[in-house]
Amino acid sequence: MAEENKKPAPDLTEKDDLYEHYRFEVSRGQSPVRIDRYITDKLEGVSRNKVQNAIKAGNVLVNDKPVKTNYKVRPGDVIRLLLPYAPYRELLKPEPIPLDIVYEDKDVMVVNKPAGMVVHPAPGHYTGTLINGLVYHVENLPQGSGEERPGLVHRIDKDTSGLLVVAKNELAMNKLAKQFADKSTERKYYALVWGDLKNDEGTIKGHIGRHPKHRVLMHVFPDGEQGKPAVTHYKVLERFHYVTLVEVQLETGRTHQIRVHFKHLGHPLFNDAMYGGDKILKGSTFAKYKQFVENTFKVLPRQALHAKTLGFQHPTTGEFMRFDSDLPEDFHQALERWRRYVKGRI
Repeated sequence: MAEENKKPAPDLTEKDDLYEHYRFEVSRGQSPVRIDRYITDKLEGVSRNKVQNAIKAGNVLVNDKPVKTNYKVRPGDVIRLLLPYAPYRELLKPEPIPLDIVYEDKDVMVVNKPAGMVVHPAPGHYTGTLINGLVYHVENLPQGSGEERPGLVHRIDKDTSGLLVVAKNELAMNKLAKQFADKSTERKYYALVWGDLKNDEGTIKGHIGRHPKHRVLMHVFPDGEQGKPAVTHYKVLERFHYVTLVEVQLETGRTHQIRVHFKHLGHPLFNDAMYGGDKILKGSTFAKYKQFVENTFKVLPRQALHAKTLGFQHPTTGEFMRFDSDLPEDFHQALERWRRYVKGRI
């Protein structure tokens, strides 16, 4: 092994918010090509040198295994990649992107983000993000937790839908950030998880940090020897024998917290490709069931997670404000399919 590949992957646990996750599946018709070239062709504005450094650091996995820079991709390969954010403030271009604005005043805005929309610019996503739409809608958004995140005090994954609060001035930014740090906000999600949960309600505890081997994934360290403390509360809303609809309330807000906590519990989110939920994990092996699940994956082509309720104290008036959002159509359709299936109507 070359000396450069002996270097340990960097400890990203304390700076996790500075990194962006990617997943590619190589198409059937793809000809053999070096992985660094393949990735740079996929990600707009990312240099081959940056990709090569990620490979050397162990932050590129092919089929869950680290590879060297001269690896040639093959049809069917699943590539997972972790890249550091860069300062994109100068690249932030206002775009007239339609926003589902639930509430707005001079201090704050609450937005219902659709699944598939990236929250802020990152390699491969310089345009079309929520931030591009926000800087078009609001002038002089205050500096967020990074140059590419003006107005943001929290975020949700690209393929998670639901509510986000945006600060429109520095005072609002500081007061909202303190509420998130103090855990005084209210955040409730709906998630569809694999399996029939044993208890009607419960709490999942376990430090969350970067996976020790697969650095593009998060991992639970139940003994707390690594990572940061994380607490997730859940309540069962509806059971479908093979999957369960739960309401989840966050006490902390770690990267991928709900996804990785339920994975640790043995109940990954339905169709969560990153944490194994895109496989048929519960149920029969009958062809009819397999076809039903695969068709439901197509109806809901993402992890079944929606940020449904958001509550916070208004930074100026002090009033506690609570907002609720309807489940998006893809999530709703998936639930209806499961309801019909368990009643024998599919």
